[in-house]
Amino acid sequence: MADTIHPLTAAQIEESLETWLEIDLTFLHVDGLAAEISTLRRNEQDFLLNWIRRIATTNIEIAYQFARRATRIVMHTEQRLVEAWALHAMDSYDRVGLRLALQVIQEVERFMQLSHARASGAIFEDIRGILLNFVRGLSGRPLKLEEGDAVYTDSETLYLPAIVAKMEKQEDNFLLCKAMVAMLWAQTRFGSFRANLIDDLGAYPDPQRACQLFHLLETLRLEACLHRELPGLFREMQRLKTTLGEATLPDEWQDWARQLAQPRATVDDSLRLLSRAYAGPTPAAICYQGELRLDAIAGCLAARMAREKIRLRVKLAQLVNAPEKQPEEDASAMPTVEVTQQTDSPAELPELTLMLDDTPVSPPEDVRQLLTSIYLDWGNIPPEHLIPAGPGEYDLDVFAAQTRDPDAVWQGTYHEEGAILYPEWDFGRQHYRKNWCVMREKDVAPVFDDFTTQVKQKYSGLIKQLHRAFEAMRDENRRLRRQAHGDDIDIDALVEALADTRDGSEMDDRLFTRMHRTERNIAVIFMVDMSGSTKGWINDAERESLVLLCEALETLGDRYAIYGFSGITRKRCELYRIKQIDEPYDEAVRARISGIRPQDYTRMGFAIRHLTHLLNAVDARTKLLVTLSDGKPDDYHDGYRGPYGIEDTRKALQEAKRSGVHPFCITLDTEARGYLPHLYGAANYIVIDAAPKLPLKIADIYRRLTLS
Repeated sequence: MADTIHPLTAAQIEESLETWLEIDLTFLHVDGLAAEISTLRRNEQDFLLNWIRRIATTNIEIAYQFARRATRIVMHTEQRLVEAWALHAMDSYDRVGLRLALQVIQEVERFMQLSHARASGAIFEDIRGILLNFVRGLSGRPLKLEEGDAVYTDSETLYLPAIVAKMEKQEDNFLLCKAMVAMLWAQTRFGSFRANLIDDLGAYPDPQRACQLFHLLETLRLEACLHRELPGLFREMQRLKTTLGEATLPDEWQDWARQLAQPRATVDDSLRLLSRAYAGPTPAAICYQGELRLDAIAGCLAARMAREKIRLRVKLAQLVNAPEKQPEEDASAMPTVEVTQQTDSPAELPELTLMLDDTPVSPPEDVRQLLTSIYLDWGNIPPEHLIPAGPGEYDLDVFAAQTRDPDAVWQGTYHEEGAILYPEWDFGRQHYRKNWCVMREKDVAPVFDDFTTQVKQKYSGLIKQLHRAFEAMRDENRRLRRQAHGDDIDIDALVEALADTRDGSEMDDRLFTRMHRTERNIAVIFMVDMSGSTKGWINDAERESLVLLCEALETLGDRYAIYGFSGITRKRCELYRIKQIDEPYDEAVRARISGIRPQDYTRMGFAIRHLTHLLNAVDARTKLLVTLSDGKPDDYHDGYRGPYGIEDTRKALQEAKRSGVHPFCITLDTEARGYLPHLYGAANYIVIDAAPKLPLKIADIYRRLTLS
C-alpha cells in the first residue's frame, strides 16, 4: 500500500531511467533528472515514467528530451495534453525523422497553444491518405499532396498546413480541407496559370493588392467550375461559407461572379475584370481560397514546360521511328504529326487524338498523360511540340519520361506513391504508428499449365465427396429455438420458463422449436501466406488446398476471394490478388493459383486490415477471414519479429472482430499453440501437423466454420 501512496525515491527512479535510456551505451546523465522527478506526486511520477518508458521504445533521445521538459510542465498541464504532445513527437519521428521530432519536443509551449486546434481541427497527417485518394480521382495532371506552411500550389504539388481549425466541428474542418484541395486542383485543371501573372499583376501600382483581387476573382470563376464538376462538394462549400459569414459579396462583385460563372469564362476574364475591381475596396478572402504564390508557380511551370516539350518530342520520335510506322520503300520520310482536339467548351478537358500522316493512332498511356499535362499549361498543344526529335538531338535516357519501378520502394519518398497506407500497432509505445505500412495490391503472375487438372485427378474421390457434402449444405433446414409456435418442444426454454413461474415471474410463451429453410449469405476471404518459408511442400499443399476449396465452393455458391500476402519491411507490404470476391472461378484464376510462389516475409497486420476493409464492403450476414500460414508474424530487420509483430497482428484481428469479421487461422506451425490462442482465441485456429494433410482437411474445416 505504501508504494501506491508515497512518491518514488530518486534512487528508484534513476534505476528505471538507466534501464530504459540504456545509459551504458548512450552515456546520458539521469541523476539530476531522477532528482527532479522525485519531487513530483506519486500519480505524476507514474504518469511521467510510463511515458518515458513508452517513448524510449521508439527513440531514446526523444524520451530523454521529453523527460527533461515534461518534468517541469506535468504539474500544471492536463495529462491528456502531455499525452498528445508525446504522441505527436513519436508520429513526427515516424513520418519525418529525428530532427523534427526533437523540434516538437522543444516547442512544447507552441504545441500546448495549438491543443484546442488539434482537438477540433483537421490534422494533415491524419487526413492526407483520404485527400490523396480524392485528388487521384480527379481529372487532369497527377498531383502530389504535401504539408506546407499555408494553402497553396506550385502547379504540381498541393500544400495544406499541419492543422486546419477554422470551423468548430472536426468534420467541418475536414470538409474545409477537402474544399481547399479542390480549389487548388481547379487552378491547375481550369487554366488559372495560362496567363503571365507576374507581368500582368506587376503592371499595377500595388502588385500585392492586384494579386489578392485577382485571386478572389479567379476563386469565383473556379467555384462555378466546381459547381459543374463536383456539385455535391460545391453545396458543402457554400454551407461552410455561410457558417463563417462569407456568403454575401458586394453588389458589384456579385455581377462579376455571374460573368465568371459562364461556362466559357477563362483566366483572361478574371484579368479583364481586375482592372475594374482594382479601383474599389478589397473584399475578405474566402475560407478555402488559400494563397497565390506566383514565384513558386512560375518556377515550377517554366521547368515543366521545357521538360515536357522535350519529352513529347522524344516520345514522338520513338513512335514515328517504330518499325511498323516506317515503310521500307520510303524510310527517310518523316511523318507529319498533329493533335486534334474535340471539346464543347474551353473550360472542358478535350479529347486529344494523335494523328500521324493524317492517320489516328492510339498513343501509349504515358504519351496521353503528357499531352494532357501540356494542354493544361498551354490551353492547346503548340505546333513546335509536335516536331519529333531528330537523331542525337537529345539524350533519350535523360529526357524520356522515366517509368518508375513499383519495386523500387526505398528511393526517397517514392515508396508512398500509388500505395495504400495502413497504421501499425506499436505495443511498446501502446499506440498506433500512423500511415506506417506501405501496401500495394499486385497480381500473381499466372502460370497456364496443367496443375489444376493434376490436382483434380489426384483428389478425384475427395472432390466427389466434397461436392456431395457441400450440396447438402445449400439452403439446408435449420432448427430455430425459442419460437412462439412450432412442431416440437424446446426443453431448455421450458425448464427456464418453469423456473420463472416458481419465483413469481410471468411464464415465457416461446417454448417451441421449428424447422426453417434459410439461404446462405456468407462472404469469405482466404489469406494465403506467400512468405519465403512456404517454399517446397508447403507451397504445393497451399495451392492444392485452394483448388479443392474452389471446386467445393463453386458447388456451394458462397462468395469468396483469395489473396496472398508477403513483403519485406514496412515499405514493401504486398498483397497478391488471386481471386477477387465477385470474380468467376475461370482459367485466369486457376492460372494464378498455379502461379503462387514464395516471396519474402510474413508481416500480417497490414494484410488483415486491408482484407477486413474489403470484407466490410460486401453485403453479407456472415463474413469470414481465413488465414493459411506456416508460421508466426515475422519480417526482416525492422523490429517486427517477436512480440512487436505478435501484438500488431493481435490488434488487427481485434479490429476485424469489432467490425463484424470472424477470423480463423489454419496453420502448419507445430509451435503455433504457444502464440495462436493469444492471437485468435482458443477456438479460432487449428494446427495441421504435416503439409500433405492440408488439402484433405481444409474443405472440411470450412464446412464446420460456416455451419457453426
